[in-house]
Amino acid sequence: MQSDRKLDVAIIGGGVMGLLSALQLSRAGAVVKLYERLVIGHEASWAGGGIVSPLYPWRYDEAVGALATWSQGFYPGFAQALRVETGIDPEVRTTGLYWFDLEDEGSALAWAACKGRKLLSLPMYLVRGRLPQLGGGLSRALWMPEVANVRNPRLLEALKRALVRSAGVEVIEGADVQVLPVPGSGAFRVLADDREWRAQQVVVTTGAWSGGLMKQLGLKLPVEPVKGQMILYKCEPGFLPAIVLAKGRYAIPRKDGHILVGSTLEHVGFDKTPTEEALASLKASAEELLPALADAEVVGHWAGLRPGSPDGIPFIGEVPQFPGLWLNCGHYRNGLVLAPASCELLKNLMLGEAPIVDPAPYAPAGRLGLV
Repeated sequence: MQSDRKLDVAIIGGGVMGLLSALQLSRAGAVVKLYERLVIGHEASWAGGGIVSPLYPWRYDEAVGALATWSQGFYPGFAQALRVETGIDPEVRTTGLYWFDLEDEGSALAWAACKGRKLLSLPMYLVRGRLPQLGGGLSRALWMPEVANVRNPRLLEALKRALVRSAGVEVIEGADVQVLPVPGSGAFRVLADDREWRAQQVVVTTGAWSGGLMKQLGLKLPVEPVKGQMILYKCEPGFLPAIVLAKGRYAIPRKDGHILVGSTLEHVGFDKTPTEEALASLKASAEELLPALADAEVVGHWAGLRPGSPDGIPFIGEVPQFPGLWLNCGHYRNGLVLAPASCELLKNLMLGEAPIVDPAPYAPAGRLGLV
């Protein structure tokens, strides 16, 4: 901090970005109020798969890759620290990831060679020996052994428990929030139902809903909801030892044997209703990839809304039209993998620290319009 006065920060949005931003800022000495319109950790952060990698990292801009790489190095130690502190294990497990029959396999291998990442082309007889559950019709495989996955509902639960135990933090759920700049003061009025708080800094971490909040201030933020539906199977522990991905659909093994299969990509506004059509499509994909799932019980089917943004590059930084107003949103399909780095970068910028990565690609300046 630049002075003895503690920084008052209002964080709007209680998903992984809001929780982790609040935790990091409070541990740096800020006084934080975290506002969530419904229940902490029950939107996109909860609904996602938790693969600690972009699905196809070579297809993304370097801006996404820089955050992903930092987060991948951070997650294992952080998960262990959270488990010790809270008693909740986020289950960050390095299972590796197999891609099958990629059209751009050459690009993937070239990317890995350039970045020094371990990505191997394996013969299918070897892969089938490791994964006898695989269905037929697959001819080529790439294997990245270092890819992990996190059990995101447990991560969110651990973050919330750590946060409510932190000094200088208040968590407010069920709060519809308005943010109003106070002319000439450099502060903001944060209105939540019948309560008001003056904050020096406001951070918007409302995911797919971030555009609506910014619209209240006359700014157009190009973040829109993209619906994704998932299904969950119950299998025996060890049924699937690694993440597998083919034809755009993936299966993620959890420690207790659950298999998570996703996901759809639907542009239907803020509709989160699970559909029978998506259920049938996901089941067909799952059973083609892993035929034994035809005899497994589907124990869950849900939908979430990703915060879609141009090229999947998030908005992280101060809004130039409103000094003291910060964004940490628009992570599209990569919120869970990018969260640690995104929140650390946000903290760096807010507290005047050396940034972990070049902040320029994520800056809101020049990327916002007028309503």
